[in-house]
Amino acid sequence: MKLVKTEDAVGQVLCHDITQIIKGVTKDAVFRKGHVVTEEDIPVLLSVGKEHLYIWEKEEGMLHENEAAEILRKICQGNGMHPSEVKEGKIELIADMDGVLKIDIDKLNRVNALGEMMIASRHGNFPVKAGDKIAGTRVIPLVIHEDKMKKAEEVAGEEPIFQIRPYTKKKVGIIATGSEVYRGRIQDTFTPVVQEKLAEYGITETDHVICDDDHRMITEAIKVMLEKGCNMVICTGGMSVDPDDRTPLAIKNTGADIVTYGAPVLPGAMFLLAYYQGDIPVMGLPGCVMYSRRTIFDLVLPRIMTDEKLTADDLNCLGQGGLCLSCPVCTFPNCGFGKGM
Repeated sequence: MKLVKTEDAVGQVLCHDITQIIKGVTKDAVFRKGHVVTEEDIPVLLSVGKEHLYIWEKEEGMLHENEAAEILRKICQGNGMHPSEVKEGKIELIADMDGVLKIDIDKLNRVNALGEMMIASRHGNFPVKAGDKIAGTRVIPLVIHEDKMKKAEEVAGEEPIFQIRPYTKKKVGIIATGSEVYRGRIQDTFTPVVQEKLAEYGITETDHVICDDDHRMITEAIKVMLEKGCNMVICTGGMSVDPDDRTPLAIKNTGADIVTYGAPVLPGAMFLLAYYQGDIPVMGLPGCVMYSRRTIFDLVLPRIMTDEKLTADDLNCLGQGGLCLSCPVCTFPNCGFGKGM
């Protein structure tokens, strides 16, 4: 540190907070440690009795925390988000649009492992809304070696750590299965649940049919939906191992590629995901989706709505965090459900 006259401190970095005390009005810092003094600051500093200041002596190869914070912001900020104002080496990222947050976890961990800087975020693969805080970054010391920030840039590479994938409009076909529904013995209460969840992502119109427990009939219904231009097909019910449950076979017989039949998530273990002609998702939803507040469908649907093509690995890694605790007051997605390491 170096002590200088306040009038000579323009462009220099404060090494301590400058506090203003007005009885009955305020007792707070007018300038924080790390602030770069400007010409306009001089009268304010003199008005609080600061005729001398301790400033940081700039060294070659060292960056002020706010300069370094901008570098950290650059390697983090992807599309669909904006940064807060830099303050004390801290910058936050705020969502500009609705979508699903994607995080390059490997890069995130490698940057945090460098030390003297940190990035903290919400969980990836979950929906965010415009205005949501995505991440907070901070450079820890007041000054940091320039080489350290260059190393962070090398670790991060050209693609940013955070991205928001926007939702896409889809024409959705819903096929309700079950002889009891088909023959009018009970009302179809499954389809309205699915429609309500789709509405969260802007899907307000769906094509809908009811089929008997006949795999040939279900297969034909799926094909008709596809011929009518549906780019997502959802089959409800008929997903267990009972002899009359034929939905998995019906989906397979369309020629769709089965990604998985079964997922390490409760509720939702009997979930099926397939893709027709490479990119049209066809899903088989187990009965729990109808009566459980949150299930595998809530974990998968947002990502599919962004046109992300899910793999078996994407689903297999859901085991840790895949147990919904059915809390009396549901706070999803602000809970542990679906959030593994």
